[in-house]
Amino acid sequence: MRNVVNRFGRQVVHDGVSLDVYPGEVLGIVGGSGSGKSVLLRTMLGLHRPNAGEVLIEGKDIMKMSNEELLAVKRRYGVTFQHGALFSSLTVAQNIQLPIHEYYKASEEALDALAKLRLAMVGLSADACTKLPSQLSGGMVKRAALARALALDPTLLFLDEPTAGLDPISAAEFDQLVLYLQRGLHLTVVMITHDLDTLVTTCDRVAVLIDKKIVADTLEGIMANPHPWIQEYFHGPRARAVQAPKDEK
Repeated sequence: MRNVVNRFGRQVVHDGVSLDVYPGEVLGIVGGSGSGKSVLLRTMLGLHRPNAGEVLIEGKDIMKMSNEELLAVKRRYGVTFQHGALFSSLTVAQNIQLPIHEYYKASEEALDALAKLRLAMVGLSADACTKLPSQLSGGMVKRAALARALALDPTLLFLDEPTAGLDPISAAEFDQLVLYLQRGLHLTVVMITHDLDTLVTTCDRVAVLIDKKIVADTLEGIMANPHPWIQEYFHGPRARAVQAPKDEK
């Protein structure tokens, strides 16, 4: 992203935001309420057109792409949303198969096999294929949504609050799953999270939305930043988990 400006009426949310995402890294994005994390994600996904600036993938501005070019780019990334965003009337298998139907023609046998494979990749059994989202636990919904995000073999994965609503044990297991998939599939991962344990465990760098700008660095570099909000976020009473960052993930 280069010098991105997002405003709604007179309210400026982002004022000249620039951010690089490096291949193969896990980048965590944090910010206070109203800082524009969701708007930033939508802008990166090409779902929101900024008022100014560029959103570049391999040097090409997605805002200047044709519909065909943009569709080709979108095939290369997967997305999970905070609450899973599974279609309630579809089974888990049908949810996973949905992105494939959008881009390719495949037999029912191939689609069923792919759904089972993606479920296995995220630690769910084939029995989940026929279940509706309402029949899943919160953790299973997160994993099923991740399986759908992996349906098209993406190289870039966007995760919106991936551990929100999970108990500490389930959240830690999900963090390890993300790392396992990122390393095994050579993914680049961009995640919005407020979970400090997730930042410590999974992220190579952290980007902080602050004062309508963005500051990106390693976790150690961010923690040393003197900005009052950053200091309160990473060193305040609820930030015990990052007082001693792990040397190895």
